[in-house]
Amino acid sequence: MRPYELWIGLRYTRAKRNNHFISFITGTAILGMVIGVAALIAVMAVMNGFDHTLRSRILAVTSDVIVQGNGVPVLNWQTATRRLSRVPDVTGVAPYVQAQALVSHDGLVSGAMIQGIDPALEGKVDKLAKDMKVGKLQSLQTQPWSIVLGTALARQLGVTVGDKVTLISPQGGVTPLGVSPSLRQFTVVGLFSVGIYAYDSGMAYINLGDAQRLYGLDQGVTGLRMQIKNPFDAPAFAAHLQKQLGPAFYIQDWTQTHENFFKALSMEKLVMFVILSLIIAVAAFNIVATLVMVVTDKETDIAILRTLGVTPRSIMLIFMVQGAVIGLFGTLLGVLFGVLLALNIPTLVPALEQLLHTQFISPQVYSISQLPSKLEPWDVVHVAVAALIMSWVATLYPSWRASRVAPAEALRYE
Repeated sequence: MRPYELWIGLRYTRAKRNNHFISFITGTAILGMVIGVAALIAVMAVMNGFDHTLRSRILAVTSDVIVQGNGVPVLNWQTATRRLSRVPDVTGVAPYVQAQALVSHDGLVSGAMIQGIDPALEGKVDKLAKDMKVGKLQSLQTQPWSIVLGTALARQLGVTVGDKVTLISPQGGVTPLGVSPSLRQFTVVGLFSVGIYAYDSGMAYINLGDAQRLYGLDQGVTGLRMQIKNPFDAPAFAAHLQKQLGPAFYIQDWTQTHENFFKALSMEKLVMFVILSLIIAVAAFNIVATLVMVVTDKETDIAILRTLGVTPRSIMLIFMVQGAVIGLFGTLLGVLFGVLLALNIPTLVPALEQLLHTQFISPQVYSISQLPSKLEPWDVVHVAVAALIMSWVATLYPSWRASRVAPAEALRYE
């Protein structure tokens, strides 16, 4: 048998109201809860989608662990490569040379990060070969003084495969007039796109030997790039490897090389959660207003119940049940609509862009051109629990006020 507090509270919730304004406020509270919960779930899914997509695309062009000389080039890198390849959990090791340069073509100039790579080993440490849109990465090995550009960088320079570009390196020769930059002409043999504008517009790849000659490294390299079985074990792996190799080497994992970026993304997700939670808080205030008016409307009923021996605590529970039902109903509907919205964002947004003839996500600003979505069950649970707690807290004051109604005062004019 149900407790009478629950029975009366549910009866008040189901009863048709003579006061249409109270019904309107109740509907507004439920609608606000639905909108707040649904919006929060959808936004959290989008933030998760951004995080997952950017991590995947960044890992496609960066290695799990990077080993560099401590301020100096790595000279005996062939021996180091063989030694690191035998370390447990390592699936690939490849040398690289990295430096900045200006890329010029037909009067157009753009800055770029130049990566000197060994095409035969590069496939072991990243997925760049799969991101080639035109040409093949192996062409860097067979054709001297060749270069592979990002599609956005090639578009800025107005070049395609077969065109010539000039690399202007700050590491040049010394003349009586000062340091003269080094210029070298390269042939474009391929174009790649990883889907992140910063990489597609600011990265270029050349052969390892060409990079060593261009930057005067002789047989040295900037460092070694490593791939391990589980990229998410990279921080622990890098710390362990640092202890083994000692202070002569500087080791970074992919979470350190992009630490500020992922911290900013995490902070943005937290801020969005707090801001959108205010929508739920507003709906909770509507629950307060609803229950305050219901208490005023039901003062006679409260007085009769008190004269029958119902305690103030039970009166509180009756109205807490009514407020909790409003919050629960709004939360469940919000979760339903939020999950449906989050699962269909990749379909709905392109359709809306086509309908309005606009583009919501600019790749130049947001690094990706499509709005991703990744629904995490725990996010849904957190949002639902937060909404239920807020709606429950909103019932405390009106319920306490109901428990303070004096029977004699309420029945005096009845």
